[in-house]
Amino acid sequence: MVVSKDGTGDFTSIQAAINASKTYPWHDISIFVKNGVYAEKVEVYSWNTRIKLIGESKENTIITYGDHFNKINLGRNSTFHTYTLMVRGNDFSAQNLTIINSAGAVGQAVALHIEADRVSINNVAIKGHQDSLYLAGEGFRSYFKDCYIEGTTDFIFGEGTAMFEDCEIKSLSNSYITAASTPKNQAFGFVFNRVKLTASAAVDKVYLGRPWRHHAKTVFINSDLGQHIAPEGWQNWGDVSKKETVFYAEFNNSGQGANSSKRVAWAHQLSQVEAQDYTIKNVMRGWQPNIVSKK
Repeated sequence: MVVSKDGTGDFTSIQAAINASKTYPWHDISIFVKNGVYAEKVEVYSWNTRIKLIGESKENTIITYGDHFNKINLGRNSTFHTYTLMVRGNDFSAQNLTIINSAGAVGQAVALHIEADRVSINNVAIKGHQDSLYLAGEGFRSYFKDCYIEGTTDFIFGEGTAMFEDCEIKSLSNSYITAASTPKNQAFGFVFNRVKLTASAAVDKVYLGRPWRHHAKTVFINSDLGQHIAPEGWQNWGDVSKKETVFYAEFNNSGQGANSSKRVAWAHQLSQVEAQDYTIKNVMRGWQPNIVSKK
């Protein structure tokens, strides 16, 4: 199926194409989205499995919406209704597009909300401020390759297992990059491999993560950490008891923010042997993401 704003495709909105997709198909459903700005709130339902959302170009195929916590006004859980794109269908993939929450710096406002298993995101830009990317679902697995993710506070958060490779992660303010809520019995939380941590001008104190829940797990390996990363590296979210239960670790990182001499005492520096566990096969528990060239 083809989506085009000018009416030359099968549909003029992304949601209309998803609504027309087969339920629990036995083959992939490809939705090609032509360049344009699609101002819509999109949901891939749990019964719409195997959707492949393919943009014409990352720079010019844009999905954008502006919901935020106070606008939603549904009580303390309003954050989880603020998404621009919600993915609930398993075996979803997206490539060559941009997903934006346009609400601005007004509090919690999710751009991409993933609540599905075996999700692969390739050459996608995810833009917001607080809570840009939410990875939900105990045991659910997501893989990000060649992506750009930006935000302010806790802008990569949740309980899912996610691996990020060859991505740029940009902090727009002094705050925290990750806020994992990894379940106690889950071996991996967020794993960043070969990523580049960058920041806006004047940003000079960003923490790699703080624990949303007690057993948060976040690891940075083989990555370039910019000078904006705080020497302590990690923060306990005002709860000293979390120091006993979280697992925050680094290995073989470079850049001005990678100096581990002043890291908090309860963070880990992995050994060469320990770092060998952080492969796609292990982190994704045997699932091999089907990532194609971003070109």
